[in-house]
Amino acid sequence: MDAATLGAVGTIVVGLAAAAAALIGQRSNARATHQGAVMTGYGGLVNELQEERATLRQELTAAYAELAGERADKAQLQAQIAQLQAAIADRDRQIAALGGPTS
Repeated sequence: MDAATLGAVGTIVVGLAAAAAALIGQRSNARATHQGAVMTGYGGLVNELQEERATLRQELTAAYAELAGERADKAQLQAQIAQLQAAIADRDRQIAALGGPTS
């Protein structure tokens, strides 16, 4: 081979090596971009889940407060029922003492 042929072959080999290096670099860059997108997506998902958890905790706290209020109302109503039953029993005794029917 003469010098011109060796130069041409060398140029082709260098060109192919540069193209291969560019292709490998592009794939690596795309992979890094994909991994970055995956990590960003994961981070966004984690943030959304944390916000949802905070909202659910607030709703749970409100539900517990409502339940406590309902229990207090129930206890108040039960006390009122007991007072009314005692008043009825007292009236029944008064009626019986006066000689009236007890039922």
